[in-house]
Amino acid sequence: MGLTAVIFLLVLASRHQPTAGVGHDPLLVVDDYEDGGIRLKCLSERLFSEAQLLWTDSRGDNITGTPLSADTGTAGVSSSIVLKAGSGNSMSCRILDKQLKTSTESSVAIAENARKQIEQDIDELKRKLDEQKRRFEKENEDAEKRIENVRNELKFRKARSNAVNITLDQTCKHPNLCISDDKRRVKSSDKKETALKAMVVATEGFPDKKHYWEVEVGNQSQWELGVVSENVRDVIMNNMGISPPVNGLFSLQYSQGKYILTGREDVSDCKQCSVVGVLLDVESSELSFYNVEEMSPLGSVVLEFTGKLYPFFSPDSSGKWLGVRPVKPQTYDPLPQGEKEINE
Repeated sequence: MGLTAVIFLLVLASRHQPTAGVGHDPLLVVDDYEDGGIRLKCLSERLFSEAQLLWTDSRGDNITGTPLSADTGTAGVSSSIVLKAGSGNSMSCRILDKQLKTSTESSVAIAENARKQIEQDIDELKRKLDEQKRRFEKENEDAEKRIENVRNELKFRKARSNAVNITLDQTCKHPNLCISDDKRRVKSSDKKETALKAMVVATEGFPDKKHYWEVEVGNQSQWELGVVSENVRDVIMNNMGISPPVNGLFSLQYSQGKYILTGREDVSDCKQCSVVGVLLDVESSELSFYNVEEMSPLGSVVLEFTGKLYPFFSPDSSGKWLGVRPVKPQTYDPLPQGEKEINE
């Protein structure tokens, strides 16, 4: 790189200061770019029985380098130090032979204009490294998102393979709700404020296995979907004008722009969707919800129940239909507009 070349040339042009003793001066070389500076390495291939290596800066102050290491093959020694901006314009390396009481020394001197160039090169390298780091982090984040999206899609498609037919039970609904002739959709017949727990329960009950269905909620401002236990269903059927018990009811609720799962805070990072997929996994005691258009999860609820579980549906008071739609392979089309207008 440009910075390494500059310093390497400076090192080659460094002055050598031999002292008493036999052997060549230590060699100063550019080892690597590190920690905002340049790592200089001082080494000697001369044979030493006992040696000490000292680093000094331009002021003559001792600087701590890496611990002295010895090459068992050549009996040479080496140490390194990071030369940073502000550490002076020269650096010296002295190797002392304690047994022979001799020393050899080499120095590197960096001119002021060269130092400024080095500092500029270091800043440029740091900028490029930061850019590469940000690019790598972004690419890694995008790759993780793609992997997560693929996993979610595979999980969704697997859930969808358990599709079942759902019909609404005319004998098990709140009196303010109206069911369509095909028993697949429900709406409020009272345009006044209606509690979310004004619900209709499905005819089908499931004691085991996995079951999936889809509900078109459209742009309703609030709704609730899920399952109720057999006991709760019986309470609703015998007392259709009252709110059902909380125990034995498991759901996903949408209200005031937020999704809320039974027993949990609102679900974050979920945009409003028009079609919700519901997977009842009785074997794993779990109820999961999906954004069908995005093929992504909205959340899940742990189930505690006895007997069968029945799907339920609760629309808002706008008079708009909330409907169960047939699950067809590879299709996410909404209910036909003509059919909506006829039933409205």
